[in-house]
Amino acid sequence: MASSMARSVFCRGLPPWGLHRLTFLPGGARLSTRGGAPEPPAEPLTLREQHGGIRRIILNDPGRRNALSLSMLESLRQDILIDAHSDDLRVIIISAIGPVFSSGHDLKELTSARGRDHHTRVMTLIQDIPVPVIAMVNGVATAAGCQLVASCDIAMVTEKSTFATPGVNVGIFCSTPAVAIGRAVPKKVAMEMLFTGTPISAQDALRHGLVSRVVPEDRLEEETLAIAQRVCQASRPVVALGKATFHRQMAQGRDAAYATASQVMVDNLALRDGQEGIRAFIEKRKPIWSHAAETD
Repeated sequence: MASSMARSVFCRGLPPWGLHRLTFLPGGARLSTRGGAPEPPAEPLTLREQHGGIRRIILNDPGRRNALSLSMLESLRQDILIDAHSDDLRVIIISAIGPVFSSGHDLKELTSARGRDHHTRVMTLIQDIPVPVIAMVNGVATAAGCQLVASCDIAMVTEKSTFATPGVNVGIFCSTPAVAIGRAVPKKVAMEMLFTGTPISAQDALRHGLVSRVVPEDRLEEETLAIAQRVCQASRPVVALGKATFHRQMAQGRDAAYATASQVMVDNLALRDGQEGIRAFIEKRKPIWSHAAETD
């Protein structure tokens, strides 16, 4: 079970459903070196809870500054992927226990090809999954931790949050974090972060487009859940189509992007929920979404 401290930290201000369903790492109990008695299972590296279409994934390794080890990445990947195409899932929120959202890669694992593959797969998965992913940050996000924030569709942060890519200071340039960060902030801002490793404040991150909103610490959960609940009010296939199209056209030139978006507008109108939205607008009523990907 997750510790009572972990529960108390993240259940304050939450709806009554709390964190009753957790994701545990494989392996279970292991033998103790003291008399062969079984030790209790290790704390899960991530906690997962879902209610009302909102899935919360919480990084749960504060003792290691929520480093994105291979085990942490695999646990995060599984929590994202499980029932990802279910109509019951509408939005994902990623947050963390402790003062550090994530310190980034486990440097001891960077030399393995498997490590490189895992780091890339999880970050691209966040953008490829058909539901919006929101980062909820209340602390430090460095290197791949900053990349994780930049990879999310929305980032809600507090004033105490800071963001940095300090790899250059230990002889390892933050090249993979630069992919996501360089697509979120202006080039010269990204280059200054990468060349100096100097942290930027939450307000600077907001000013440069790395995060969506800066809110008081005591309102972070409320404000983040409010956005998630707004997402849940929309049609799932319409949101999925919109997210996929946005990321696709951002990688294209202007003319190709307009061609892509124009075709998707036609496809969107053909969706059952696209037709329902038009009828509801004309009839001046709230739409009743089917959340089905079929066309009429």
